[in-house]
Amino acid sequence: MANVVVVGAQWGDEGKGKIVDWLSERADVIARFQGGHNAGHTLVIDGQVYKLHALPSGVVRGGKLSVIGNGVVLDPWHLVKEIETIRGQGVEITPETLMIAENTPLILPFHGELDRARESQTSVAKIGTTGRGIGPAYEDKVGRRVIRVADLADGATLELRVDRALIHHNALRAGLGLEAIDRDALLAQLREIAPEILQYAAPVWKVMNEKRKAGKRILFEGAQGALLDIDFGTYPFVTSSNVIAGQAATGTGIGPGSIDFVLGIVKAYTTRVGEGPFPTELHDADGQRLGERGHEFGTTTGRKRRCGWFDACLVRQTCATSGVNGIALTKLDVLDGFDTLKICVGYELDGVRLDYLPTATDQQERCVPVYEEMPGWSESTEGARSWADLPANAIKYVRRVEELIECPVALLSTSPEREDTILVTDPFAD
Repeated sequence: MANVVVVGAQWGDEGKGKIVDWLSERADVIARFQGGHNAGHTLVIDGQVYKLHALPSGVVRGGKLSVIGNGVVLDPWHLVKEIETIRGQGVEITPETLMIAENTPLILPFHGELDRARESQTSVAKIGTTGRGIGPAYEDKVGRRVIRVADLADGATLELRVDRALIHHNALRAGLGLEAIDRDALLAQLREIAPEILQYAAPVWKVMNEKRKAGKRILFEGAQGALLDIDFGTYPFVTSSNVIAGQAATGTGIGPGSIDFVLGIVKAYTTRVGEGPFPTELHDADGQRLGERGHEFGTTTGRKRRCGWFDACLVRQTCATSGVNGIALTKLDVLDGFDTLKICVGYELDGVRLDYLPTATDQQERCVPVYEEMPGWSESTEGARSWADLPANAIKYVRRVEELIECPVALLSTSPEREDTILVTDPFAD
C-alpha cells in the first residue's frame, strides 16, 4: 500500500487540514512528524468547524490511529485542553485512537516564558514567533536537556531531567531579568499531568513499522510550510524544525524508503504570517481583496496574514527540496472575479535575473519579482468538483502553474468543504 507525506509548499496556511482530512478517509494511520501547537489546522466537516493545533487531523475520523511522532515538541497541558475541546464536539479520543511517541520532547511553561521574553526585546529584530515555546523546546532537545514523554513515568529520572534543564534555564533567566524557576512547583505540575499523557505513550517507531509491514496506509501530516524550514526556509524568519518531507521519516522512526508519494499543498496565491522576506507581497487593493476573500487570519494566533500573487519560483524550489510528486492546489475560488492575475516567474536582484530565491536574507529582501500576467475569470469556481465545472481561464491558470513549478496538480480544492475537491491523481494509488 502507498504511504503519503503531506507538506506545505509555501509559508504555511495552505489548507493542509482539509486535504489531510480528505485523504485520511482512506488512510489507516495519520502521523504528525514535526512542529508543535504553533501551527493550526481548520477542518470543516458537514458544517462543523474543528480547530486543531497539536492533534493530528485524523482524530476527527473514526476508526483511524492518530500519531504524534518524536519530531513534534508537545505542550502536555495544551494537548489535554485540546482533547477536552474536541471531545466536547463529539469526537472520541482514546489510547486506541491516539498514540504519542515515548521519545517526544515536552514543552514546559518556562519555554514559553523564554520565547516571549526574547521576542519582546526591542534591541534584536523580531522573528515573529507565536511565543508558545516551540523554539526553546527544540533548543533543549538538541542541547540534550529536554524532558521527554517517557521521563514522566519515573520520578527519579524526572527529577534528574528537571535539574539538568534548570541549570541552563535559570542562568538564561537571570540574564533576561526573569525570576528563577520554582523547581518543586514544576515537578508538581509534571507529576499531575503525567497520567494524562502516559496513557497515550507508545514506541511509535515500532508500531509504525509494524503497520507498514501489515500493508496499512500511512498518511504523514506536516505542519507549517517548507519556506519556514530551519534549513531551507527564509532564515532566520523560520520555525525551529525541519518542515520538508524528509522529516517525515526521522520524525516518526520509519525509513525513508517507506514513503511512496509526497503531496505538496499549494495555495493559488501566496500568504505569510509574521516577519521575513515576501517578494510578491501586495500592499494595495488586490492584496486587501485576497485577504478578505480568503479569510486570511491565523488559526493559532488570529494574526492577519500578508497576501501576494502566486510565486512560482518559490514553489518550484520547495517542490525540489521536498521531492514533491504532485501538488494539491487550494483556494482557487479566492481568485474568482479578478480581471488580471499575476504569477511571479523570476526575480531581479541588482540587475541580475534569478530563477530561485537566494539564501542570504539581505539579497532576499532586494529581490524584485518578475511577473507574467494572465486573464482572470468572472465565473465562480467555488464548489467545483470536476474540470467541466471550471471556467476556461481558470483551467489555463492551473496548467500554467504546473508548467512553471515543474510539478503536476494531483488535487484541486475549490472551497473549505472536503467534498469540493477535484481528484486528478490519487496519491494512495499503488
